Amino acid sequence: MATEQASRSERNAGLLLMAAAALALVIANSPLAPAYHDALHAYVGPLTVHYWIADALMAVFFLLVGLEVKREWYDGQLATPEARRLPMIAAAAGMAVPALVYKTVTGFDPALSSGWAIPAATDIAFALGVLALLGSRAPASLKLLLVTIAIIDDIGAVVIIAIFYTADLNTLALAASAALVAGMAAMNMFGVRRLWPYILGFLILWVAVFQSGVHATIAGVLAALTIPLGRGEPVSPLKKLEHAIHPYVMFGIVPVFGFASAGVTIAGIGAVLQPLPLGIALGLFIGKQLGVFGAIWLSDRTGLARKPAHLSWLHIYGAALLTGIGFTMSLFIGALAFNDPALVDEAKIGTLAGSALSG
Repeated sequence: MATEQASRSERNAGLLLMAAAALALVIANSPLAPAYHDALHAYVGPLTVHYWIADALMAVFFLLVGLEVKREWYDGQLATPEARRLPMIAAAAGMAVPALVYKTVTGFDPALSSGWAIPAATDIAFALGVLALLGSRAPASLKLLLVTIAIIDDIGAVVIIAIFYTADLNTLALAASAALVAGMAAMNMFGVRRLWPYILGFLILWVAVFQSGVHATIAGVLAALTIPLGRGEPVSPLKKLEHAIHPYVMFGIVPVFGFASAGVTIAGIGAVLQPLPLGIALGLFIGKQLGVFGAIWLSDRTGLARKPAHLSWLHIYGAALLTGIGFTMSLFIGALAFNDPALVDEAKIGTLAGSALSG
C-alpha cells in the first residue's frame, strides 16, 4: 500500500510539473505575457520574485536532494561499493557525453562554452513522473536504476554549480559559511537531534552562502549533510525532515520553479536549430542515451559492473532515454550559464525540446 501511494505521489508530482510548464508556455504566448514577465521581475525586498524562487525556494529543493543523497549513500540503495558502481559509471558517462555533444554542436564557440553543463542534468521528478505513467509495465528494478543514476547525477550537478558557476568570492562570507557548516556538523557529533537548530543553521547559512559568491542553493546540500541520519533507525532527524518537506518541495517549489522558468515565446521555437538550443536538445536526447546506455552496455560486457538481472536491454534503453529529461536542473543551470537574456531563452528552448523528445 505504501509503495502504491509513493508511486501515485510521484506520478502526480510529475504531472503537476508538466502542467505548470505547459501553463507557463500558454501564458507567455498570450496577452498575459507582459504581466507574467513583470510579476517575475518585480522586487520583493532586496530580490526579484524570480530570484526568490531560483535562489531561496530552490535552496529548499537542494536541501531535499542532499537529504535523499545522504540517506541513499549511507542507509539505502547506494550503501555498498557494489551497489554504487554501475549507477556511478552510467551517471558519469551520462554527464560527460551530453557535454561533449553540446560542445561539438556549438562548434566549441567560446561565447557558448559556459552552457556545456546544461544537458548534463536529469530531472528526477519529471523522469519518475513519466515512468510512473507506465504503471506495472515498468519493473520496480527499472525505477531503482533510474533513481540511483539520477541521484548520482544530482551530486555531479551540485558539484558543477559550486565549481563552475560561482561568481567572485567574498572570502569573509565564505569563511562564515565554512564555520557555520562546521558548527552544524559539531552539533551532529555531540548528539543534537532536535531539528530546529539545524533549520535555523540552514537559514543563516543560506544568507552567508548568498553573500559569498557561491550559488546560494548550495547551502541546502551543505546543511543536509550535517543533519543526523541515525543509520538503521526508522525515524531519524534526517528522515523526519525529508518526509516533512518532500510534499512541499515536489508539489509546491518544483512546479513553481517550472512555471517561473518555462515561459518562452512559441515564436522563438524556430530558434531550436540555432547552435545553442540545438546543442542542448541533442545533448539531452542523443548524448544522454549514448552515455548512459553505452556505459551500462560496456560495463556489463567487460564485467566491470553487471546490469540488473531482471531488466532487458530494452528496459535499460528506456531508462537511458528518461535521463534525457533535464527540465528543472537544466533550466536552473541555463539561467546561471548566461547573462544575456536572449541566450537564456535559447537555452530554455533547447531544454524543453530535448526533454520533450526524451519524455
